[in-house]
Amino acid sequence: MNYRNIRDLNNIILKRLSIIPRDFDLIVGVPRSGMLPANLLSLYLNRPYTDIHSFMNGHIYKAGARGQFFDIKQFKKILVVDDSVASGAALQECKENLKELASQFDIKYCAVYVIPGKEKTVDYFFETVPLPRYFQWNILNHTTLEKACFDIDGVLCADPLPEQNDDGEKYIDFILNAPPLFIPGSKIGTIVTSRLEKYRKETETWLKANNVKYNDLVMLDLPDMEARQKANNHGGHKAKAYMAKPYVLFVESELTQAIQINKIAKKPVLCTANFEMIFDSESVLYNLKSGKYLPFLRKYALKVRNKIKQKKAVKK
Repeated sequence: MNYRNIRDLNNIILKRLSIIPRDFDLIVGVPRSGMLPANLLSLYLNRPYTDIHSFMNGHIYKAGARGQFFDIKQFKKILVVDDSVASGAALQECKENLKELASQFDIKYCAVYVIPGKEKTVDYFFETVPLPRYFQWNILNHTTLEKACFDIDGVLCADPLPEQNDDGEKYIDFILNAPPLFIPGSKIGTIVTSRLEKYRKETETWLKANNVKYNDLVMLDLPDMEARQKANNHGGHKAKAYMAKPYVLFVESELTQAIQINKIAKKPVLCTANFEMIFDSESVLYNLKSGKYLPFLRKYALKVRNKIKQKKAVKK
């Protein structure tokens, strides 16, 4: 599991800022993942910045205003910034979009993270990070979330207040009207919660209302809150569901539980309290699947999978 959060992004930019020449006139971010590093670079280099589409239309961002026209004579050397390069397809598309402007500007390309072997696809990069990888700023839209477990309270929605947690009418009202927090754009494999089974109907109603897509919902099969408190096995309950399928990630809000889940399941847990990835305990099987051990096996498996997908596509 190669994970980078916003703090890591900021730190690597600051650590290797000297690789970027100081003669760039404008920083251009690739929407949307590239806008965050582009903003940071414009701040540290003290240069104006904008997004690609605004740049193509002759607009830049200015303090206190947006969409200000610029004189083409003002800017000559442009740095286009994205967060990462994997296959290189998105970068190539970006270059195609800016091809008509290449004669008017000296355009260079920068990515904060590149996978090994793609270093020469950009003019500047800050760090090589191999696959599989997750970034804090796009993890909620990652295509592999169907191989993940999510907690509800503190992750998908806010935690209940003490006065709402009465195991009665107030709690039901909370479940039905809980403020959403981190709603994924991709389907979740399994939602795992310490909420009691008797609140399944209300929980499913909230999930549907907030457009949370998922395959399974695992709840705690105990009679009441007193029994749940007596059992006091939240981490074990969640780890059991995590280990039941070949999942690669659990998203949990409470740090103590995140550490416990990781310790039991020996697979990574993302804690939304600080957006740190907990992976101190790792199983041999997980490390084989992720490519940490014997990476050539993972590469071979991916090649086989891609061939199977291609054959299925031809049949369709």
